[in-house]
Amino acid sequence: MKSFTVNISDQVINDLENRIQNTRWPGEEDNSGWNFGTSEKYLKELADYWLNDYDWKKQETLLNQYPQYLVEIDGIQIHFQHIKGKGENSKPLILTHGWPDSYYRFHKIIPLLTEGDQNFDLVIPSIPGFGFSGKVAVNSEAVADLWKKLMTETLGYEKFCAAGGDVGMSVTKALASKYADVVEAVHFTDIGYPMGQEDPSTMTEEEQQFAQFVQQWWYSEGAYAMVHSTKPQSLAYGLNDSPVGLAAWILSFVNAGAPPELIEKAFGGKDEMLTNIMIYWVTQTIGTSMRMYKADAIAQWGGSVPLQKSDVPAGLAVFPREAQFPREWADRFVNVIHFVKMEEGGHFAALEVPEAFANELRSFFYSVK
Repeated sequence: MKSFTVNISDQVINDLENRIQNTRWPGEEDNSGWNFGTSEKYLKELADYWLNDYDWKKQETLLNQYPQYLVEIDGIQIHFQHIKGKGENSKPLILTHGWPDSYYRFHKIIPLLTEGDQNFDLVIPSIPGFGFSGKVAVNSEAVADLWKKLMTETLGYEKFCAAGGDVGMSVTKALASKYADVVEAVHFTDIGYPMGQEDPSTMTEEEQQFAQFVQQWWYSEGAYAMVHSTKPQSLAYGLNDSPVGLAAWILSFVNAGAPPELIEKAFGGKDEMLTNIMIYWVTQTIGTSMRMYKADAIAQWGGSVPLQKSDVPAGLAVFPREAQFPREWADRFVNVIHFVKMEEGGHFAALEVPEAFANELRSFFYSVK
């Protein structure tokens, strides 16, 4: 294990600026807004801000304010933050991000969870294929294996808690299923979606309504996941070559059809949004991050044995701008002892409503005996 500092060369930044300036804009339908994908009008404004107002060196300093490390586990380089709680008897907690975000997803809740009487030792890794971890794509279950070794062998924790959403949900669910002997409790902001494999006769009315919503959403907004799960390499060439193309793809996922202020709010603001995009750009990991979807698809449809439901205590928080899954759907996969509907926030709650999200994590994990 060795210390790590984010330090991107001026050459990389100068190249980025040249690419933004030389963007070949495709044009868009009059008054189309976000109805055909990312708005070109908005994207041009963002590109101008990126060039003339955004300060990467300032953001780099913020990224380096907490201890970061690199360690090799099973031949894969793992980048992670490790921030000790400032109180006595801190609970070890590993937080796993998703796509299209990064370990930066949790930066606002670090000071909220490491201080006070109920505090945590936070471990915030970059999934392999994302950010500063090794550029290799592995499936969610394999990531869970790495996280277990990171927590118990590298850092020496006998037991720990885990939380995650999006791709991080799949990793955290696998941790609970495979390593109940060391995982004390888990927390989720989503818990997976009906994919047509379920017998409708076994589903409650609420679950069937949820399945109908997911099917409708999948047809209107799910193209990104289908591409990632089938042809990620084809898409990677363009996104790895064009910063504006990369931004357009990431933003089209955040909230299609939403006004710009809501899209920015979902990431915490323009600077946070661009810093997240920059982490993909400077590490050239958009390709491997998308290939994780393919790795999970191969595992799911390739005949692997499904993970068993875990007895590890699980808490779930449903944010209003997230898929509104019912409790009985979550009961199929995890041992739900805590289920709450939140008043504000969406898919990136740790960035958008950090105080509410931190309070939810603290309340749940410190209630588990």
